[in-house]
Amino acid sequence: MISFELGVEDLADTRFAVSPLAEAVLSLRVLRDPGLSALHLPWRREALRTLEGPGGLDGADRELLAALVARRFTLPDFLTPRPEVFAPAFEEELAVVARTPPGEVRRDLLAAHAPDPAPAALAAAADGDDTAVARLRDRIRAVLAAYWELVIEPGWPRMRLVLEADMTYRARQLAVGGARSLFAGMHPDLRWRDGVLHIDRMIGRFHAAASGRGLLLVPSVFAHKPAPPVDPGAPPSLLYPSRGVATLWAPVPGPDRAALASLLGAPRARLLALLEEPRPTVELARRLGVTPSAVSQHLRVLYGAGLVARARDGRLVLYRRSELGDRLLGDGRAGG
Repeated sequence: MISFELGVEDLADTRFAVSPLAEAVLSLRVLRDPGLSALHLPWRREALRTLEGPGGLDGADRELLAALVARRFTLPDFLTPRPEVFAPAFEEELAVVARTPPGEVRRDLLAAHAPDPAPAALAAAADGDDTAVARLRDRIRAVLAAYWELVIEPGWPRMRLVLEADMTYRARQLAVGGARSLFAGMHPDLRWRDGVLHIDRMIGRFHAAASGRGLLLVPSVFAHKPAPPVDPGAPPSLLYPSRGVATLWAPVPGPDRAALASLLGAPRARLLALLEEPRPTVELARRLGVTPSAVSQHLRVLYGAGLVARARDGRLVLYRRSELGDRLLGDGRAGG
């Protein structure tokens, strides 16, 4: 069990933060074992398809990512640095990783896997000198950057909305009911009693007094249980499972076509629906049973609103829905 002793000043200095890097690193656990969270199975299927498909990561890079997760699902501590601001950018947190001394990298990689030996992909941590460990650190950083871009960044805006909604809820619980109310519904492994926050079922064991350093709370969509720092001397912080994760990967319903017609007008809504492929004005007019001049008028409005794109093909001007138009129409090919 790990426990934090929090005084009045520490509770007054309790703050929240989000960590995009922590989400990327914790998501590796879900890739390793889908049984950790059935809620993330839709994301996992799509992530594996992306990583293994054209434009994804090669086998050696995927092996390195898998090696970061130990048999007990522990992770190297240097890959989840403490956020120093409310919402650091992923690149800012990755820069902190790049500055980690080789000795600390070696210690954290080996400690994460102990008592098991480090996997072959992390052999430099066990056998290499500081130069080899630094190269391994830089390679891990580069692979994580590619991993973020491929499978985390596209969904990050939705994830952040869930995290910020959780923080708003928790802050209100603290304001209305105090620390007891704040921690009561956070996770079954958390207990608040007599000014001490107890975190059960931890591999490590220590008791630390916050001593005016406050408490940092970091909600996570990929965390399956609370995660305090492994270093007893580190400032008190707690990464914990966010509320609302069950809604995160639910399919986004398509728009009500009647409402869309009310928004755009029935002729423009029908016109937008026809533009899944590039088409000239004359073909659109024939399909809609109206004059080309009427179609041109509606296309000018849709183009001005950014809902269609146009390109010249010889003497013809072809129109097609833009990405914004795809999203408005609920086209499944549109990202997000």
